[in-house]
Formats: sequence, C-alpha cells, structure tokens
Amino acid sequence: MKTKLTIAAISLLSVLSFGANAAAQQISSEQAQNMQSMGSISISQVGSSPMDMRQELSQKATEHGASAYRITEARSGDTRHATAELYK
Repeated sequence: MKTKLTIAAISLLSVLSFGANAAAQQISSEQAQNMQSMGSISISQVGSSPMDMRQELSQKATEHGASAYRITEARSGDTRHATAELYK
C-alpha cells in the first residue's frame, strides 16, 4: 500500500513540475525574429511589483497557447500597465 501511495505522490509531483516548466518565457527582440507572432495581450494592476506583472504576463500568454512573449510597452505609477506580443 505504501508503494502505491509513493508512486502516486511521485507522479503528481512530476505533473506539477512539468506544468511549471510549460510557462511562457520572456524573450528579446532578437529572439522574437525567429518566432511566429500570435497577437498581443495587455494587463493592468494596482500596487503590484514588476515580478507580479511578469508572472501575470507569462500566465496569460500560456493560457493563449504562446510559448514566449516580448514586452512592447510598460508603464508604472499608481497603476502598472504592460502590453506584450505573443509568439509560438
């Protein structure tokens, strides 16, 4: 019984680990030249950090089926806003 539980736990951790690696990556303009554009996304947040913005961009890009994104616009102040181009 313990063996089955251990195997199930390892399988679950493997799936979670793979899901974390499947997130879209931020890329440079040079890297984007070799990729196919899929459109763009925008996000706005109040009182967030740059890391929070990158995490949300990555998550939103992944939800749209992109493997990478390139930030094309970013503004900060009381409200942060970012726009990114998505790539396959």
